[in-house]
Amino acid sequence: MHLLLLADPSIEFIKDYIIRGTTYVAEFNEAAVGVYILLDTRPGTCEIVNIAVEERYQGGGIGRKLIQHAIEAASQSGIKTLEIGTGNSSIGQLALYQKCGFKITGIDKNFFVRHYKDDIHENGIRCRDMIRLSMDLQ
Repeated sequence: MHLLLLADPSIEFIKDYIIRGTTYVAEFNEAAVGVYILLDTRPGTCEIVNIAVEERYQGGGIGRKLIQHAIEAASQSGIKTLEIGTGNSSIGQLALYQKCGFKITGIDKNFFVRHYKDDIHENGIRCRDMIRLSMDLQ
């Protein structure tokens, strides 16, 4: 749970994702160092949610490996479109997702203002908008 909370401060959202999706965990020396949930959203489409890497392991390529694993898992399941979203303040994540082949498809304005009671700040920026990205798999 502590890893999932790195990606999303809402325990309610996380509990919902866990029930509806499939959770994948990256381990190193028998310890969880990364996690993501693959969530079916519409026919032929799924979304990577709550992707996170333990802070001391960030920058070592684990996030990229998690994304590559998600792409492979979704593709093998016959998924045609893979989606991911991140906050406007998540500069590193936004760059990583695009480097992995995702393209920006939209902005859900004020998503974090509407859905979270406490303000979220990252990189000195208030997180307000959800940047939506997707990738065609087939």
